[in-house]
Amino acid sequence: MYEIVLKETLASVEGTTTTHMVIKAPDVARVCKPGQFVIIRVNETGERIPLTVADFNREKGEVTIVFQEVGKSTKLLGSLEKGDFVEDFVGPLGKATPAEKNYGTVVAIGGGCGSAIAYPVARAFKEAGNYLITINGARSMDLLIYRDEMESIADEAYVTTDDGTCGTHGFVTNVLGDLIQAGRQIDIVFAVGPVPMMKFVAKTTEGKGIHTIVSLNSIMVDGTGMCGACRVNVGGQMKFSCVDGPEFDGHQVDFDELMARLGAYRDKEAISNEKWAQEHGGK
Repeated sequence: MYEIVLKETLASVEGTTTTHMVIKAPDVARVCKPGQFVIIRVNETGERIPLTVADFNREKGEVTIVFQEVGKSTKLLGSLEKGDFVEDFVGPLGKATPAEKNYGTVVAIGGGCGSAIAYPVARAFKEAGNYLITINGARSMDLLIYRDEMESIADEAYVTTDDGTCGTHGFVTNVLGDLIQAGRQIDIVFAVGPVPMMKFVAKTTEGKGIHTIVSLNSIMVDGTGMCGACRVNVGGQMKFSCVDGPEFDGHQVDFDELMARLGAYRDKEAISNEKWAQEHGGK
């Protein structure tokens, strides 16, 4: 059993809540690295939920996760409070981001909830001596998260919102494209967020040959590569996100196939969500 030592709501807009949790997991905190993920099971009958590590504190033995309460399992997790426990907290899983090298100039991009995942990776790039540019995007100002954290470590920090309520009116790719168009030297781009966002980040950098890493949140079950549920087509080869990733060369990922696979269980998810709402008064 793993204790929740902190719970905060980062954003709550249009029925979608973004939750920040810190969980006591000393064994995971001791060895996890930026870019890796954990699999959580809330209770004995719960679904296995893969969540990328948003931060960690080795001294306190704590791991931070950030998630949106969009389906039954994430809503169940979000219903827990400080002092409650989750049944399983397995990790670290996946390969860490190769962020220990001084590449030169790094652009770290987080979209929506992905900003929490981008933060520890961006910090690692900065600590390795890179010049760090961050781009933090969301649909609106109310959905922006980790803005202060990203700005605190960046040499240059940009914010974008789809509706123009904060920062640049538009998408993260607008700012990225402007930097490239201005002739800025960019040695590597790291992007994490909604799949369409990552797809268009990769398209923006591909023509200039800028190495681009994307972090994929594909469907996962066991997290060890045995079930094959998280397969993704990368450069014409089948890869497993849980053991070969979750990060891949964005120019090699078949994003269209990935988006199709992510929608495979949408009907069943809707049924499960509706049942949860009926059992919990529409919440």
